[in-house]
Amino acid sequence: MYRQGDVLIVPVPEESVPRGMKPQARDARGRLVLAYGEATGHCHAIPGPGTLAGGFLHLPEGGRLVHEEHDAISLPKGWYRVVRQREYVPGSTRMVAD
Repeated sequence: MYRQGDVLIVPVPEESVPRGMKPQARDARGRLVLAYGEATGHCHAIPGPGTLAGGFLHLPEGGRLVHEEHDAISLPKGWYRVVRQREYVPGSTRMVAD
């Protein structure tokens, strides 16, 4: 498992990934954005090859998870589930803002 701020990246076997999901588009800078920061506008992103769909990330050649305020994390090739950290507030939960 890999964690960068409020984003957790969990390796998963390919057979556990649902099929037929629409891939997420890249941002204007050509990155796959896993999560945007609400306070700073920074984001957790994959700048290289890969696809993201329905919370699943595929890195056929491996990749790097980057963020302006965190060290980059090298990820080996494979499939991953992207999980956003949540926090409890009375009566509900909400996503953690990085």
